[in-house]
Amino acid sequence: MSRSTPAAAAISIGELSQRSGASPRMLRYYEQQGLLDPIRADNGYRRYRPDALTTVAQIRGLLDAGLPTDTIRRILPCAHGSEPTIDPCPEILEALVHERDRLDERIRHLSGSRDTLDRYLTSAQSSPKQD
Repeated sequence: MSRSTPAAAAISIGELSQRSGASPRMLRYYEQQGLLDPIRADNGYRRYRPDALTTVAQIRGLLDAGLPTDTIRRILPCAHGSEPTIDPCPEILEALVHERDRLDERIRHLSGSRDTLDRYLTSAQSSPKQD
């Protein structure tokens, strides 16, 4: 246990999973990606500081927004609260603008795909049925 988090205050991966709604597997993935930093107990088990619940909520919100984990890793030090409110961090502004532009491009592509599918549906629905 770290000196800053007493053993009694830390929670297990199971408890964090239950309280956050993220599976233990997902929590281990967040750790692997450098997004979540558990404490290792003397027995080797993962233990989490009380603020890990907020961090998991931030991670999930940013993932839901379509951000990749490498960008989230850069954002987390500037984020606070369960809804990702970002403190002024000029070093991540460029990354956020890039991600927004990437999402805009994906939206344009998906919109074009939907339009193509709509044309196929219109054509198929207006064609006489063949026996």
